[in-house]
Amino acid sequence: MARVACLILTLLYSINVNATADTWLDPSFVRNAFLDVALKNEYSQGDKPLVKWRQPIKIWVKHKVGDQPLHDELVDAHISHLQQIIQHPISRVNSRHEANIIWLFTRESLWQQDIRQEIGQHALKNIRGAICKAGYTLSPVDQQIVHAAIIIPVDQSRAHGKLLACVVEEITQVLGLPNDSELAYPSIFNDHTPDDLLSPLDVVLLKLLYEPELISGMNRQQVINVLDKLILRYQREGILDNAVNVARSAPLRKMLQ
Repeated sequence: MARVACLILTLLYSINVNATADTWLDPSFVRNAFLDVALKNEYSQGDKPLVKWRQPIKIWVKHKVGDQPLHDELVDAHISHLQQIIQHPISRVNSRHEANIIWLFTRESLWQQDIRQEIGQHALKNIRGAICKAGYTLSPVDQQIVHAAIIIPVDQSRAHGKLLACVVEEITQVLGLPNDSELAYPSIFNDHTPDDLLSPLDVVLLKLLYEPELISGMNRQQVINVLDKLILRYQREGILDNAVNVARSAPLRKMLQ
């Protein structure tokens, strides 16, 4: 446990979730951030349909490097927090054939090979400047996510002080929030955010995505029609106000206490 805490301390620039304006309390800010993070993609232009998982998420983790207990602890802590937020089943499984998310802890020398095998040759054209990589496959019928892969080269991510950021961001993005955005702040989807853990805004975006009224395959206008009502309900019921408490309750954050 002490080692995990030390690692997180070296990777986080700040653990103060109140260091910026409380953007997650502003319905119009939340709306714009959600539309930009959920309906756009950093690798292609234009609005995309809403994507999300419908089936239970089953993660198989493969370790090609050492420090397995440390990496397992980071993964387990974060996915438990994600499940608490989205209220969608997420679990780890013991074999590849049981899984719909393949998660590799690898090394830089194997990174491109692993990306090619787990995500596809096309993904290699987007790795310039990237430290870790994830991708997902959609059902052509209803745009639900049916498979995903996460590739983290541990030596490379540690050299950049980004191991924790990779663990948190990649699995969060393959839940259906694929775009990095300047409109989301503070957020793991914004490179200017100093904290590598989920912000209160991230909590709200994730929770919104997995509301049953938002259905995979919806276009922008369909999403807006539902989203505005959801955000107003969140404001009325205190969900926006409580997001800071949910962010603070992250098991990864509690490891520092």
